[in-house]
Amino acid sequence: MNEKETKIFVKMYVDAVSSGLIADMGPDNWQTLCVIASYMDENGRCYPTQAQIARGLGVRRETANRRVKKLLDYRWCGRPIIEAYRKRNGKGVWENTEYVISAISQLRIFDAEPEDVRPCDA
Repeated sequence: MNEKETKIFVKMYVDAVSSGLIADMGPDNWQTLCVIASYMDENGRCYPTQAQIARGLGVRRETANRRVKKLLDYRWCGRPIIEAYRKRNGKGVWENTEYVISAISQLRIFDAEPEDVRPCDA
């Protein structure tokens, strides 16, 4: 077979662990973030459907929606890890939700570089 296989990787920087971020956010939020991040572009923007998120998590769509809401409510050092934006197209129909993954998540794709994540001051 002469086809060239292209693989794209989401990078996790060790600061996600050493800063305490993963321990603080917990396994459900981390898993949900990783599934959504698998759709991101180099700017942290992604547009997965509810069905894609649910399939990636191995749960029903309603459960996935609850987990996404919990992740959207989560704050690290007072800042959101991910934000969601909904807008209507020219005909008034809702488009896919746009998720924007913050640089403090310590997840990147392609050649994007992380910003420093420092432990939160108590």
